[in-house]
Parts: sequence; C-alpha cells; structure tokens
Amino acid sequence: MTKDTTKFKTTPFVMKVEKPWGFELIFSDGTAQITSKILHINSDKRISLQYHDVKEEIITLVSGDSILHIENNLGEVVKVNMELNKGYVILPFQIHRLEAVTESEFFESSTVENGSTYRIEDDYNRGIETEEDRKKRV
Repeated sequence: MTKDTTKFKTTPFVMKVEKPWGFELIFSDGTAQITSKILHINSDKRISLQYHDVKEEIITLVSGDSILHIENNLGEVVKVNMELNKGYVILPFQIHRLEAVTESEFFESSTVENGSTYRIEDDYNRGIETEEDRKKRV
C-alpha cells in the first residue's frame, strides 16, 4: 500500500447540534470511520429509549449524575447508576437511554453514524432518525 496524502486534514472540526434535551458537539465531519462527541443533557432530561442498527458506541459520563438504561443479555432493560470516567459499551440493536439526574456531560466514541436510530420511546415525539436525516443537518 502506498501513502496517499490527498485526504489528510489539518483543520479542526466541530458541529453543535441542538437537541430538546440539551445539545451535542460532534467532532468529525463524517469522512472518518470513527467519530466522537460530547453530549450535554440538562437536569431531569433524557434521550430517547433507542437502538441503532449499525452504530456501535462507548459512552463515558464525565460530569454530573446520570442513569443508563441498557438492555442486558436477558433482553431486559435495566437501570445502571453511571460511574464517572468509565466506559459503557453499546452494541448494535442494544436498547439504551441516558437520563440526567443532574446536568450531565458524556463523551461518546463510536463508529461513524451509519444506519438508523430507532426510537422506542421519546419524550419529544421524534421518530426514526436515518442517515438521510443526519445529512440534512450539516
């Protein structure tokens, strides 16, 4: 394999995406195979109960007090009091939700956001989010 520098970048990237529960800071422009982001969830708010059909992620609580609702190996969604600075792996099709007891920030590293996010329950009445939906927000 030869070195191809045509895709090398030296400029930083961030995109802020407002959400009804807070916001996300996304640190990749979609050209890499991985991405990372900061999720800021306001006190007493939560993201949808959801799963991804392709995306794999690791969530780390970096500040605040939060609960992770996550599907275990028996197919039950259990509540886990998150520990600061520890990674929680979420695999494709694994149901999950983040709930902020107090204002909280999370670091997420994941595969690129391919596929769809299926919302099972959502406090804001949002439906499925597809790859096409995410492309519109850029």
